[in-house]
Amino acid sequence: MRVAQDHKSFEVALNPAPAIGELSVLFSGQGEPVGGHKIGPAVHEYFLIHTVYGGKGTLEIAGHTYSCTKGDTFVIFPDWLVSYESDREEPWRYAWVGFTGHYAKTFLSSLGITPQHPVVAQCDLLRLETYYARIRTSFNKHVHTQLEDTESSGWFRLLLYELGKANADAIAKTQQQAASGRSVEQAIRYMSLQYANPISIEQIAADLGYHRVHLSKIFKQTTGLSPVQYLFQIRMKKAEELLRSSLTIAQVAASVGYPDALYFSKQFRKWKGMTPSEFRKERKDGI
Repeated sequence: MRVAQDHKSFEVALNPAPAIGELSVLFSGQGEPVGGHKIGPAVHEYFLIHTVYGGKGTLEIAGHTYSCTKGDTFVIFPDWLVSYESDREEPWRYAWVGFTGHYAKTFLSSLGITPQHPVVAQCDLLRLETYYARIRTSFNKHVHTQLEDTESSGWFRLLLYELGKANADAIAKTQQQAASGRSVEQAIRYMSLQYANPISIEQIAADLGYHRVHLSKIFKQTTGLSPVQYLFQIRMKKAEELLRSSLTIAQVAASVGYPDALYFSKQFRKWKGMTPSEFRKERKDGI
């Protein structure tokens, strides 16, 4: 393994006859740059994928900085100003593959990889290491160079498959979180509009099309409160507002979903440490 300047180790294999088509590998290599080694800011004419085998570093592209560590893969796009730098204390080790093709950008985008989302986190490193090695050993072993391009393209597509698989899991998780967020928003909106009625969490979940246990779980994860606690909070805050009006205690209780005024008073005391009458008197005395 030869050593390049600013690298502890470095090797690269070139495709002697890259095809002009959908996807074609130009070269592939692996290396271990010294701490603080930086490439760029610069613009590349081809696509370039790096997978971090160990250590860490940063990528800067499209006005954003990404920290990358073992198992992460980052993609550099042609005509985008980019720089990447090895950490000074824990310099990264990585493998890379440069490629081109009129389908490259569309294909990467279909995997969720774009200049705005250039990092795929925590891929199957063992598989990727195998594919990088296979790509490099595809070259300079066949009499017909077209076979080398075909073989390297095959291994490269498997590499892209792993990236897409890893990214799909991350995208699915993000979508699930977004869906959970929408569910919680719906539940909060429901409570905010229906708090005056004698509603239950079972009813809220059923009306929104969710299982009560599932709704309660994601609600607590998102807000830090159970749906029951959140509904109680809505009702009590509204009660505080109404107690400043001329409504009777019974009318305030009914207005916030408590047909039993005595039970409302007990609940309000838990909330404020005083009865509704004491709260009202304190506010009047404070005026």
